Amino acid sequence: MKEAVITSQTGRLDKVLTIIFPEYSRSQIQQLLEQGNILVNATKQKGKYKVKTGDKIVLQEPEIKTLAVEPENIKLDIVYEDEDVVVVNKPQGMVVHPAPGHEKHTLVNALLYHCPLSTINGTFRPGIVHRIDKDTSGLLMVAKNDQAHRSLAQQLKDKTNLREYIALVHGRIKEDSGTINAPLARSPKDRKKQAVVAGGRDAITHFKVLKRYQNYTLISCRLETGRTHQIRVHMKYIGHPLVGDPLYGPKKTIKGNGQFLHAAKLGFEHPRTGEFMTFEADLPEVFKKQLAYLDKTAEIK
Repeated sequence: MKEAVITSQTGRLDKVLTIIFPEYSRSQIQQLLEQGNILVNATKQKGKYKVKTGDKIVLQEPEIKTLAVEPENIKLDIVYEDEDVVVVNKPQGMVVHPAPGHEKHTLVNALLYHCPLSTINGTFRPGIVHRIDKDTSGLLMVAKNDQAHRSLAQQLKDKTNLREYIALVHGRIKEDSGTINAPLARSPKDRKKQAVVAGGRDAITHFKVLKRYQNYTLISCRLETGRTHQIRVHMKYIGHPLVGDPLYGPKKTIKGNGQFLHAAKLGFEHPRTGEFMTFEADLPEVFKKQLAYLDKTAEIK
């Protein structure tokens, strides 16, 4: 249990809490508030509560459920590997790391069988520096030791790495390129979703049109930030949701194995040598076949 009495910090409770308890992210704070693990003057409050001088805050740390992550002999598509890092091309449909409901058959289970991983994230997410969604395919950089993990994580924070995606979206985008700068947070209407929310975390996506079809557009997206579901939410926000997206797309869409989104290019400075390395991964077959079909039936010259 952690306690604090407000002496100088005032304002919204959720923002003040991230200052008082920096070890928790804003999303974690919000979850603790909703679960009643944080009380203000012995009373449950919402994140928008205005903190006053003299308020007593008590945070009851939730019991941490540990998952026994077992190595599994699952075939991996390894694009690059050395003593510090692994670059892997994750297939569509594979969860990156174990979580309640997905304890097995994840990328981490497969990686643990293949090689040692960094310990910074503990046994829960060993080696994982960044993630992509279950139904998004493509490139991930994975740390094999803690020194490499710290370096790669800092590059993400400093926005010096390269993460470029290919996506098929609904509608014809008129602009040849653009930037979406809209803050993201958990949706106040549906906790399974992210949404553009005033006061959310900064989120910036740069997009470029690769090809236009009658009712669809093929684009590349370069991430400046890496928020949860960022491309999926940003493209919906500008009226062009991803094709096949079960969470943010329209009901009437092209059926695939989920959203047509692929992490095609990844670049980072090697944590040991300092060399900037760039990797590319070809589109999965389901994506290629859909584009080939659109080329025959719906191409715009």
